[in-house]
Amino acid sequence: MDKQELDRLLLDAHDRNDPADLIRYYTLAADERETARDIDAACFYLTHAFIFALESGAPEADVLNQRLVAYDRAQKLEF
Repeated sequence: MDKQELDRLLLDAHDRNDPADLIRYYTLAADERETARDIDAACFYLTHAFIFALESGAPEADVLNQRLVAYDRAQKLEF
C-alpha cells in the first residue's frame, strides 16, 4: 500500500472514530517504516497504535507494548 493511500485510510479512520481501524492502520504504517529501517518513524506509529489500543481495551495493546519495549521506547506493562 502506498503512503498516500495509507494516509487517506488513517484520516478516514480518525473521521469515523474507529479504534479498530486506527490500530490496524497505525500498525501497518509502523510495519512499513520498520521494513524501511526507519525505527523512529516506526515507533511514532507504534505509539499511536498502542494508545488507541489502550483506550479501546483492544487485545493488540500487549503486542504493541512489547514492540515498543524492544526498541527501548516504553516500559513493559502487565495486561
